[in-house]
Order: sequence, then structure tokens, then C-alpha cells
Amino acid sequence: MRKKLNITEGIFPMPVLMVATYNDDGTVNVMNAAWGTMQERGTVALNLTESHKTVKNIKARGAFTVSIADAAHVTEADYFGVASGNKISNKLEKAGLTASKADTVDAPVINEFPLCLECEFIEYQDNKYGCGVIGKVVNVTADERVMPDGKLDMSLVNAIAFDPYTHGYYKVTERVGEAFKDGLQLS
Repeated sequence: MRKKLNITEGIFPMPVLMVATYNDDGTVNVMNAAWGTMQERGTVALNLTESHKTVKNIKARGAFTVSIADAAHVTEADYFGVASGNKISNKLEKAGLTASKADTVDAPVINEFPLCLECEFIEYQDNKYGCGVIGKVVNVTADERVMPDGKLDMSLVNAIAFDPYTHGYYKVTERVGEAFKDGLQLS
């Protein structure tokens, strides 16, 4: 038997995305954005309101990065979601993390997160069903520690997912199948 649940803001699992920008003074701002996805290949969609410092920075600089949060930094990732960049200007420093300038865009890469998408700002959608920030992915980098034999191993990224029903974080680490292949056995 199925039981009715309250409508919540998402589908499980939701990615835990670290969106990084530069503030006007060149310091780094990072926010936790669980409401984001790939809109299509090479296009990121982030459901962010214009009141976020991050959105103001994205519009001003025309760029941002999106890193995949990992289990080793769940506390820092959560902090970036509960601390507002409008009130705290040195969130990265308080979290004890470091950043480097992205290779291709005017935005920072958070060094401790293993996978990063460098994005150019395309537009902000603010209509009734708009999804906020839309960005074009122009470069993707990964820390060598998650690339044995020179290939990305997602199990080593140790990504975390957000559960909007109980407000928990979960590790996403084990490969359980082969996409576009396993289902063919039922054909």
C-alpha cells in the first residue's frame, strides 16, 4: 500500500552543488545549491533567486563555477548553504578551504572539491517557470586523485546527494550498472 507524502521541493537524489563566484573586491563567495541540474549537454540550470549574493556576482562577472560536493567536506558544503554571502564575506576562509582561479572563466575553483565545471553566464530567467541562472559549461576539471589511469572514476569523487524529504546528505559512491547497456537484455 502507498502512503501520501507532503509535496517537497525536489526529487531524491538531488546533487549538492557548490557554486563559486568572485565578490566585487575579488574575494571568493561560495553557496550550496541543491536545486541545479544539466539543462542539456553543456548547459547548467541553477534554481537561484536574485536575492542571493552569488546571483549578483554571476551577473556582474559573467561567470561562475559549479563543483560537486564530496563526503569529505559535507560540513563545509552545508555551511555554504546556511551562511549567506550577503552577510558573511569570508565564507571560504571560515570554512578552511582554498581556491584557485579557473582556467577559462572569471570565477574561482574550490581546490578541495574534486570535480568542477567552469561556466559562462548565459541568462537569468525570472518568469513564473524560469529556473534562474543558466550557464554554458566551457571547461571541466578534475583533481588527479579521482582519475586513476587518467580517466575520471566517479566512485572516487565520493559525491554527496541531498534528500529533501528528511534534509539528509547521502554518499553516492557505488556503480551498480551500465547505462544504455543493461536494459538491452530485456529487448
